[in-house]
Amino acid sequence: MSTRTQKRLGTSSLLLLAIGFIAAVIVSNALFSGVRFDLTEDKLYTLSDGTRHILKNIDEPINLYYYFSDQATEGSPTLRSYANRVHEMLEEFARESDGKLNLSVIDPLPFSEDEDRAAQAGLQGVQLGITPDPVYMGLAGTNSVGDEETIAFFQPDKEAFLEYDIARLVSTLANPERNVIGLVAGVNMSSRFDPQTQQMQSAWTVYQQAQQLFEIRDLGTSFSTVPEDVGLLWIVQPKHLSGETQYAIDQFIMRGGKALIFVDPLAAIDAASQEGMPQGMPPMPQASDMPALFKAWGIQYSTQEVIADAELALAISTGRGGRPTRHYGYLGITADYLDNDDITTADLDVVNLAMAGHIALAEDSALNLEPLLSSSTSSSMLPPARFSFMSDPASLLDGFVPAGEAFTLAARISGPLKSAFPDGPPAKVVNEDKDDGVDDANNADPSHHLAETTGPANLIVVADVDMLSDSMWVQIQNFFGQQIATAFASNGAFVVNALENLAGSTDLISVRSRGNSTRPFTRVEKLRAGAEARFRETEERLQQELADTEARLSELQSARDDSGTGSLLMTAEQQSEIDRFIDQRASIRKELRAVQRGLDQDIEDLGTRLKIINIALVPFLLTLIILFALWRRRQRMHA
Repeated sequence: MSTRTQKRLGTSSLLLLAIGFIAAVIVSNALFSGVRFDLTEDKLYTLSDGTRHILKNIDEPINLYYYFSDQATEGSPTLRSYANRVHEMLEEFARESDGKLNLSVIDPLPFSEDEDRAAQAGLQGVQLGITPDPVYMGLAGTNSVGDEETIAFFQPDKEAFLEYDIARLVSTLANPERNVIGLVAGVNMSSRFDPQTQQMQSAWTVYQQAQQLFEIRDLGTSFSTVPEDVGLLWIVQPKHLSGETQYAIDQFIMRGGKALIFVDPLAAIDAASQEGMPQGMPPMPQASDMPALFKAWGIQYSTQEVIADAELALAISTGRGGRPTRHYGYLGITADYLDNDDITTADLDVVNLAMAGHIALAEDSALNLEPLLSSSTSSSMLPPARFSFMSDPASLLDGFVPAGEAFTLAARISGPLKSAFPDGPPAKVVNEDKDDGVDDANNADPSHHLAETTGPANLIVVADVDMLSDSMWVQIQNFFGQQIATAFASNGAFVVNALENLAGSTDLISVRSRGNSTRPFTRVEKLRAGAEARFRETEERLQQELADTEARLSELQSARDDSGTGSLLMTAEQQSEIDRFIDQRASIRKELRAVQRGLDQDIEDLGTRLKIINIALVPFLLTLIILFALWRRRQRMHA
């Protein structure tokens, strides 16, 4: 065979290989386009079952518009990385929706129509300093009837709730009707006439906020059925509920209804005069409970125990012109004692409570309790009488001994529940039930009775009612005839978050927080923290020695002879002291630099070891595995 023929065959072979490779890539892309493997530790790119069910039940197309300032963020790789994470999550939503979500990615350039649309939709432009123009990274969604929902800006520090936020937006657009919340309140939260002041009182701010988001239907405190369109009960300060009302609540929960319950061992907002009290005594706070329901459901709560906390106590004014006094019963629950993994409390700063109780589960309960608000370990249980007849908050310190454990002040409770009426509805309810032709979801007909929940129940129970009152979290000011509310605590946000979460579908509630895509170098952070501790210790020692030396110099200065020309000269002892300090300072600075170099060296050594493992060890192990596989194959062939 000639050389020319060999070259032609070689060229033809290479061409055929190239064509075959391209064909294989095209075929693989066509066959495996929907195949993906999520190898991240927290399954960041895998949608939860609740989200998939929401997407599956979309009836009409939904348009999503992802606005991201791509050109304006070229100098911010961190933000661009998170923007790509959001984009990938949105693509996953669109892929799982089977064509029901139409995703558009838009770069709103400055002074463009796209920027105007983003601003009109309510998206937030943020000034980052890397560009004079505002940066957009938000989502706007519309449905077929013209409803619009937005996420003003995807905050990187809320990445754990990225899937929940998008799923909530999609769920709201897929079900545009406002949720109906049934209010069962033993106190008047709406606007009312105050007989003491002879004036109309405004509704509680938290009630007004809830009205803006939901349809609040006041059921009162005496009813035998819950309307069918009510999906959530908001129970506040329940006192002495009748058997028929308790049965209606019980069966509502048994049928899958959700509830947000506020009880209190000592509600100052619900103060009423009592018979038998001396004349001139102030009205006494009232307690609230649902003992029969709580006991049957396996929830422990007592009106005879108030939590006092020495660490979280708030300073309150006694009204006597003195300085504020720390009140162990008024608590400011900070972020360290909030559940950062639950959507209702994850983004809150502080929640204020007053003379709250605590919640627990019965020993034989099959429920799951997740604390949302907790006390510190510097807390204890006190009887309500210590607070009712207290004239000075400082008196709570007398005999106060911390229990050394944290108490749950508010909790999410989920799981199977047993009915508090195992034998069916009370006789009075059965006798008074009438067939009015209305298909009521909680009809008291014994044939409709459920002895246990049809699925896992979902409740949020809070052992404090005072947190809902304006005085605990918001300041109301009159501004040219308008009432302006300025929040100084997150109580309102907590209630709205809880209502939104519980009023959503069961699928939306099941979408919990996820992990973050950014993974810290924990080993490096530990090395850095250790070196910084050593550095800070050495620095403090240097500062102390500097202060001691300056004090010594001052003593020598005051003791020397200032007569004549010698007043401008230093003594030999002073000069020796200064020389010693200069040498010592140089030595300590050298030590500081050594500590810093040691930190850098430790990190460099760690990086070198990782490089050796990735570059040399892993390929070496793979080579050994391949050689072993070839050897085994040859052994089988010989055999």
